[in-house]
Amino acid sequence: MLIVGRIGKPHGIRGEVTVEVRTDEPEARFALGKVLRTEPGAVPPPAASEHGEAFRVPAELVVESARWHQGRMLVAFEGIPDRDVAEALRGTLIGVDSGEVAAPEDPEEFHDHQLVGLAVVNPGGDRLGEVARIEHAPSSDLLVLRRPEGGTALIPFVKAIVPEVDLAGGRVVVDPPAGLLDL
Repeated sequence: MLIVGRIGKPHGIRGEVTVEVRTDEPEARFALGKVLRTEPGAVPPPAASEHGEAFRVPAELVVESARWHQGRMLVAFEGIPDRDVAEALRGTLIGVDSGEVAAPEDPEEFHDHQLVGLAVVNPGGDRLGEVARIEHAPSSDLLVLRRPEGGTALIPFVKAIVPEVDLAGGRVVVDPPAGLLDL
């Protein structure tokens, strides 16, 4: 699953929620009728709506409406009738099937799901670990490296430190400055 957003707090009383957008194409991803999957395991305890029925986060949410308001994406999903039920969605990651997403045209651009799980090696070919996930920081994206001896390391995903991504070979070449992996 390709994560396109994280549901935030409810907005208003009619079930609308704020969404922390994690996609370059929000208008396409949050279009009317678009089906978004929820992250497995991101299920908060059931909430009761004003009508008294319990609610659990469904495996899929269908976009009923989406709009920008003061720099934030506000989304209403089908079946989310009020603020109480919308509160149960808070923190849920939402995404699309990776198979639905076309590969980037730029050969130097990658989707997160293409990188997760790749072996990370130094220029000499020594294994440093594997890509656990991608963190999207304000200054640059970070590869979260799962180290073989346990723990993680953060590697700025910039050409000077990550000179090669070999999707076909299943590896990412990293030339870290001294001490970067020791932090």
